[in-house]
Amino acid sequence: MLQSPDFWIGLLKIIWINIILSGDNAVVIALAARSLPPQQQRTAVFWGSGAAVVLRIALTVVAAQLLALPYLQIVGGLLLLWIGTQLLGDEDEGEGESKEYGSMMAAIRTILIADLVMSLDNVIAVAAAAKGSMTLLVLGLAISIPLVIFGSTLMIKLMERFPIIVVLGAALIGWVGGETIVSDTIFKDVVQANPWMHYAGAAIGVVLVVGIGKLIQARARAKTESS
Repeated sequence: MLQSPDFWIGLLKIIWINIILSGDNAVVIALAARSLPPQQQRTAVFWGSGAAVVLRIALTVVAAQLLALPYLQIVGGLLLLWIGTQLLGDEDEGEGESKEYGSMMAAIRTILIADLVMSLDNVIAVAAAAKGSMTLLVLGLAISIPLVIFGSTLMIKLMERFPIIVVLGAALIGWVGGETIVSDTIFKDVVQANPWMHYAGAAIGVVLVVGIGKLIQARARAKTESS
């Protein structure tokens, strides 16, 4: 099997797909882990990334069936919008342990929930490239772990240096959340007839996440100043 050109071509396809599709996941991981102490950030990124890839392998088996279920992507999209607002709203809520996402388990849980929703579409592309080979699938996804870890670690450093990236990251989560909602089976015919709705839904997701997240920030700041 290892001597087959098809095996190596399939492996390269899976790695490339993961490089392209893991950008949004790296942003979520960085946003969730950034409030932890530096030594815990590395641990959260490692375990969050590893568990997310294992989750993708499991999802690959049932992704196509799950995507066909009505309302599932609406629920998933709403969950992403909620995660985005919480991560952005958490930005100014104190330092270190006083932050809501200050615990490692909370950060890993956030990473897994977001990755579960964001990976449904991604795993279909990976499964198609694997062509039924479980060895190829597991190997390709395992190789993608260091790619996601590197991307997440880089994003955390950039967020510390350029705070605007936190807002852009939350906006990306909002975009994916809006996209996920309008991609639900019940909207299929309407979106096909009106392609602009796909982008409108994504844009509304951005506005909701950034708007509500900033509102949470403002309220937290006002509460801190009044006390």
